[in-house]
Amino acid sequence: MELDMAAAELKSVLNRLKRAQGQIAGIVKMIEDGRDCEDVITQLAAVSRALDRAGFAIIATGLQQCMADGGQEAGDRDQMRARLEKLFLSLA
Repeated sequence: MELDMAAAELKSVLNRLKRAQGQIAGIVKMIEDGRDCEDVITQLAAVSRALDRAGFAIIATGLQQCMADGGQEAGDRDQMRARLEKLFLSLA
């Protein structure tokens, strides 16, 4: 399944992922520096939410494309729906 993401949507997802990447580097440094467990877990939770939001944005784009592509046959729509549902549940 390929997703054509608009430039604004793609930029938003990339920004979220880059922010998460920076947070992960910070978490690694926190662990290396022996920082408090609670601080590390708080940052891990923040990264997890950021990654989930990026994933949900990608899935939402796929849903929009499916709805916009009304010319698909019922079997194709059902198959795409099942694939998107599986992706969604993988993030839940």
